Amino acid sequence: MYSIGSNNLLFKTKPPVIKLLHMKDIKNGDHLLLTLEALSNPYRLKIIAILHHDRQYVSQLARDLGISRPLLYLHLKKLEEAELITGHHEISEDGKAMKFYELSPFSIRLDAPVIAEAVESLTIKKRKE
Repeated sequence: MYSIGSNNLLFKTKPPVIKLLHMKDIKNGDHLLLTLEALSNPYRLKIIAILHHDRQYVSQLARDLGISRPLLYLHLKKLEEAELITGHHEISEDGKAMKFYELSPFSIRLDAPVIAEAVESLTIKKRKE
């Protein structure tokens, strides 16, 4: 394999090593569904977009999204359960307890082989009749 250097000279190089850092571990089929469900809501996608830039505390997130804090907490819980975000408490300078959330770095590979493997470990719940 060859590459062009900054001075436009051709160099013989090794093929690049591609590493997916912080690859989200899909532990089993149930975890895959939990993750996909967490990502299947526009508010949760907006939360991820906001936290992609910087951590944020709950009240500011609620204002940014234009939703109530109780509704926001439901969305944050889904994202935390899927291990896409983490939350922690801090005390502000004026002594107020504030809960901050930040994005857990992730990359999700989703293709037919991943799905085929995950299906083997799905828990199928039977409906009550």
